[in-house]
Amino acid sequence: MQRLARLTLIFAILFAVFIVAPAFLNGQFAPYPLIKNGDILDLLTPLVLIPLYWLLFQIQPIRPPSQKEMLVFLVFAVLWVQGQGMHLVANSIGHLTQTYSGSEIEQLTHFYDEILSHYIWHFGLVGLSALLIYRQWQNPFLKQRSGLKFEITAGIIHGFNYFIDIVESGTTVLGVPFAVGVVIFTLIWGRQHLRQQPILVFFFVSYSIACLFFLGWGLYWGGLPEFSKVGIID
Repeated sequence: MQRLARLTLIFAILFAVFIVAPAFLNGQFAPYPLIKNGDILDLLTPLVLIPLYWLLFQIQPIRPPSQKEMLVFLVFAVLWVQGQGMHLVANSIGHLTQTYSGSEIEQLTHFYDEILSHYIWHFGLVGLSALLIYRQWQNPFLKQRSGLKFEITAGIIHGFNYFIDIVESGTTVLGVPFAVGVVIFTLIWGRQHLRQQPILVFFFVSYSIACLFFLGWGLYWGGLPEFSKVGIID
């Protein structure tokens, strides 16, 4: 259990690094200046995060996932990687199409970068989260109790990052209801079992924090606009 609890913190930290950091590495990549340093870091994103998802998916080595569960994991992981890769490429090319504003190539690049890739990616993201919660629910640590410090710390980090990711990606119609659903599910059915389920605690805290930020952001702006649309980031 403690291994799994620590793993949630590692996952939350690395998820934040690989999702947020590329946006701030705007310098041109010296060996090939058409791409940016952030793009190079982003190439590593699925290579680091998907294995972490897999480790969380294991829950307990003595209770390996069934063939159906592994198939579902593969489907959502493929969607995650496909969406992330599509976004990486389209976003990188999009920096070069800004001078063609209004052209068909700019419109198509924008569609792949800001719409299709985000929804494919985040459908995989919420799907993997739901699968991890399901696996944990089916495999609680009945004879152990977690101190929750790792899970709560990880949840705070991931919740804020999830809020940023969903809002800036414009996928609130998918991300917000899912977060609310996990919080409601946990409050109704899972609150008595939190100390036996580190992953459920992690996602419960994550989505509770995210929901608070969604609520505050929505009340302040009268909706959930992207950060770039209100001038907070370029």
